[in-house]
Amino acid sequence: MERRSALKGIGSLFLLPSLAFAAKPALSKPALRIAHLTDVHLKDEFGAPGKFAKCLHHLQSQTPKVDFVLNGGDIVFDMNKENLHRINAQWELLEKTMKSECSLPVHYCLGNHDIWWQEEDRKQAFYGKNYAMERLELSKPYYSMIKGGWKFIILDSVHLDIDGTWYIGKLGDEQFSWLEQELKVTDPKTPVLVMSHIPILTALLMIEDNIVNRWEMLGGDMHTDTSKIINLFYQYPNVKLCLSGHLHMRDKVVYNNVTYLCNGAVSGAWWEGNRRQTAPGYGLIDLYADGTFEERYVNY
Repeated sequence: MERRSALKGIGSLFLLPSLAFAAKPALSKPALRIAHLTDVHLKDEFGAPGKFAKCLHHLQSQTPKVDFVLNGGDIVFDMNKENLHRINAQWELLEKTMKSECSLPVHYCLGNHDIWWQEEDRKQAFYGKNYAMERLELSKPYYSMIKGGWKFIILDSVHLDIDGTWYIGKLGDEQFSWLEQELKVTDPKTPVLVMSHIPILTALLMIEDNIVNRWEMLGGDMHTDTSKIINLFYQYPNVKLCLSGHLHMRDKVVYNNVTYLCNGAVSGAWWEGNRRQTAPGYGLIDLYADGTFEERYVNY
């Protein structure tokens, strides 16, 4: 009887953790499911329209369903040094494709290829970001919104370089002050997702051929104000996730409990295969009310 009682007691010890686990509420369904598409580079060549449509169909067939799309920039193939006729054609193709192939809401940020950098066109009314903003119906190139209990901050990370001839990754004083204020007025219990085109922080710049004794990092490949932004995020633990593209490769860096995802490219290597080891794809992200998330990169 004593042995049976002892075994019964041991059995109870093993059962308790199982009972405790079973009593825990099941993981709640995500507050939101989003698709992060970046670097589509759409034009009527390389079979790009059909491949992009395939990507849109793929993400819309996901279960659970995607609630909305975040487009991370480089929306059209290239506005840099193009004439207005070719630029118009790219945007008309984008609008036609989105209207016919995508039923989901889409929120955009601008990439460096969505900006008109042509010296002789500086006096044009549509020069710089104005043209793309008008096509996307954006009043400003950076903005915020709240959906499903999460705050989404869309940044404008592409600015003229110090010599005024090309671009560099940064926010600038005005936008940085706006970002500070956005985080300050956000309820600390509201998780925050940030999207930029150029990565705020990435390890991908380490992947370089023929290194001898040092790496060269260009200001157009990653934010030049990374330290300043990271110091700001450190004051706000509700900043959970930062999405970017630009480099057409996929990586994940976690720093100070913020996850920085560079989510490859829908176009891969500009519609000509993989970019190094990253196949064409998009990010699929489940956001939970408690600020946690699950994410993966989907090769469509």
